[in-house]
Amino acid sequence: MCGIVAVTGYRKALPLLINGLEKLEYRGYDSAGIAIINSDNNNLICNKSEGKLINLINNVSKQEIIGKVGIGHTRWATHGKPEVRNAHPHLDSSGKVAVVQNGIIENYLDLRNKLEREGVNFTSDTDTEVIPHLIKKELNNLKTLNLEDSGSTLLVAVRNVISDLEGAYALAVLWADAPDALVVARRQAPLIIGLGEGEFICASDTPAIANFTQTILPMEDEEIGLLTPLGIELYDSNNERQYRNPISLKSSELVVDKKNFRHYMHKEIYEQPDLTRNWINKYLIKNNETGTIKVNYSFDTHFFKDIERIQILACGTSRHASMVGRYLLEQFSDIPTDVFYASEFRYSPPPVLPNTLTIGVTQSGETADTLAALDMEIKRREELKNELCKPNLIAITNRLDSSIGRQIPNIIDISAGIEIGVAATKTFFGQLLSFYGLAITFAQIKKSKTDSEINQLISNLEKLPPLLEDIVNQHNEISEKLAHDFSDIKDVIFLGRGINYPIALEGALKLKEISYIHAAGYPAGEMKHGPIALLEKKVPVISIATPGKVFEKVISNAQEAKARDSYLIGIAPRCEGTEIFDYLMPLPISDEWLSPLLSVIPLQLLSYHIAAHRGLDVDQPRNLAKSVTVE
Repeated sequence: MCGIVAVTGYRKALPLLINGLEKLEYRGYDSAGIAIINSDNNNLICNKSEGKLINLINNVSKQEIIGKVGIGHTRWATHGKPEVRNAHPHLDSSGKVAVVQNGIIENYLDLRNKLEREGVNFTSDTDTEVIPHLIKKELNNLKTLNLEDSGSTLLVAVRNVISDLEGAYALAVLWADAPDALVVARRQAPLIIGLGEGEFICASDTPAIANFTQTILPMEDEEIGLLTPLGIELYDSNNERQYRNPISLKSSELVVDKKNFRHYMHKEIYEQPDLTRNWINKYLIKNNETGTIKVNYSFDTHFFKDIERIQILACGTSRHASMVGRYLLEQFSDIPTDVFYASEFRYSPPPVLPNTLTIGVTQSGETADTLAALDMEIKRREELKNELCKPNLIAITNRLDSSIGRQIPNIIDISAGIEIGVAATKTFFGQLLSFYGLAITFAQIKKSKTDSEINQLISNLEKLPPLLEDIVNQHNEISEKLAHDFSDIKDVIFLGRGINYPIALEGALKLKEISYIHAAGYPAGEMKHGPIALLEKKVPVISIATPGKVFEKVISNAQEAKARDSYLIGIAPRCEGTEIFDYLMPLPISDEWLSPLLSVIPLQLLSYHIAAHRGLDVDQPRNLAKSVTVE
């Protein structure tokens, strides 16, 4: 959720912090703040603003803040309203200890109550504020041991405090009495160290680091670190010093350019044809000797032959992609597949069955619920000590360097590049392509489809990029015109069946996320079992009707809506039956297997243009964040 930046070195901290926060604002924009140790007098200067980062920038631009060590934060509110007093950084009562945090301290009320009984006064409603007070208390205790005021002492104090914290966190700590030091720590929340020459930056995500350095050191879970201009000390939960080689950022993470687009989301929708082209080149590899095409994974798929069932863990948009994946894996590959809300799986897991493949899907690789569900599944299977029930794991993500990249051995990289728009578009598309690759691989191994059928699907995928380019260009104009008709609309219903039912859910989610119009997706056949009561002239119905085995059924369901005076919009080709729609958003006639890849683009563009027409902040919709790192 929240974004953290921390720097120490030889340059002014403020510009580095602001630059980093600008790259992380997609993680939260309820408030922003910085704390810097003044180089002249070692006083700690803290500045916070409610709302988006620009408010903080305007505030600090009027001040001369001198200092080379500092921390910054952009907030997505969990505990406490988005007000200045709840903004990070949080200070202790002396004003010498400053903390920024991403996560949730689950036992903060117990800790707060204990501190209040000791006479500590709190100035916010946040869970984070307990941390600087606890650190200061520990520093006072350490003074009795005659330890010098140094980064090493701060490290000891923070280490002692985090042992009492329950929940997930990534945090950075300043102490005015150790003016060149930063202490950082993480548990189940991302934190990455960027390595410069005589300077270091620590941040929640790589975009904040990319302009600073290309060399990074991702922190492992339960690690704590001391950063000074002289170097880095990393320790694990057993207080053992850690040594490992840094890695380089991928080139796709180094540049984020909006080009000539008004919003990042619009640009990212337009990037989907190229994403598909790159995926084809990366994953569909032809054997020149046999002429066969196989999906090229970075891991050995030999274990696929023993897999009898699949369970997929995901949240939000990733779950909708997983539902398309379930359809492909069951109907094309003949493998029983279930999709679970990761947040629910943890508390009501299904029985452990043998020869099961578990797939975790998260674009950021940091979704707390998905990581926790995977961790639980690994542990409960390992405890059985049964070879048939061992954990077989795959993760689908856009971030190889994320927590899931370190948790799961077999990674499918969707390679979508950085996605700035909070509402996922191209990463969703990349997840869909990943499931097509899995379906093809399993079909080849399990012989669920003939070689001819498999090759036909591959051939159709290879023909996609120019087709997608035409759809994007055509529907950009169509959607922009249609958006004007949604000015006063308050409710929209999306209908789909079969492989396109998840696309109806995704279309509804996109509209809700960025336009704040209430929308709901339903299987078209379920309309008459209750939701039809909602229909009237002011409730448009958007129906996905692509040729295939359920086409006539979807048209019939659409007629039921039209009979109730609803304005009927069709995502469908121009063919017999689609004349029923009041407004047609045309698609080319294609193989039913591919239809989700075509039908989702008009829905993405329609949501985008409706939100843009309303003058809303498309890239940073209210109350949302790009990476959901809390439960």
